[in-house]
Amino acid sequence: MIAAGCDVGSLTAKAVIMDEDAVIASKIIRDLKTPVESARAVMSEALREAGLVFPNINFCCSTGYGRHSIPFALMNMSEISCHAMGAFWADRSVRTVIDIGGQDCKVISLDAGGMVSDFIMNDKCAAGTGRSLEILSRCIGVPLEKLGAVSLKSWRPVPITNKCSIFMELEVLQHMYKGRKTADIAAGINEAVAKRVVTLARTIDMRDEVAITGGVSKNIGVVRNLERLLDIRFKPLPVDPQIIGALGAAVFAANELKKLRNAEVAV
Repeated sequence: MIAAGCDVGSLTAKAVIMDEDAVIASKIIRDLKTPVESARAVMSEALREAGLVFPNINFCCSTGYGRHSIPFALMNMSEISCHAMGAFWADRSVRTVIDIGGQDCKVISLDAGGMVSDFIMNDKCAAGTGRSLEILSRCIGVPLEKLGAVSLKSWRPVPITNKCSIFMELEVLQHMYKGRKTADIAAGINEAVAKRVVTLARTIDMRDEVAITGGVSKNIGVVRNLERLLDIRFKPLPVDPQIIGALGAAVFAANELKKLRNAEVAV
């Protein structure tokens, strides 16, 4: 029985395909013009990787900003629930998830069954998100995917004190005008974003063990700053942390399939 999860976020779309309790394919693409286009494209690529076609999907769950627009999804769940379930499925010891996406940041506490017991979310400002990193990395001429590695070359990170993404950009431009090294500015950017996340995280009861998910989890500079500031070590997940939302959606879809199958057997 094939279950699928589709996560259409603000910057990327992700898809995961499961056969019973095993992940058989996953894909990540940049968003297209509409959530529907993004969902169809990313799911088509995942299906191609699995050697399947759309009619092979028995049940699909959607999540993310575009979850209500996906025509082939039979149910939808919030990204908070899906990141919790996806991280728990990947590692059952996880009790806290820090998800840093394109437009928001979430800190989620999990119960012993992988369900959400508490959460806090910042979606009012882009300063602690992937969108902020994308803007600031472009500002200093460093590709977003290299921002973390470049920052590790710094010995003297510049302080980025503004808490608004717009003023952060102006501050970065001032540092460039003063001739500060690119690596030092990159390190300052990553530290500033991490501090915004830490401020959010400290408003909730964080439980061991902690996992980080979302696209920013691939920025080693932000990750190391978070570990230092929170005095933790993130649990390494056995799957790409950027697909965790889609994975959680696929797990919810697989669970629905099991319920339907059990109901048929009961009849």
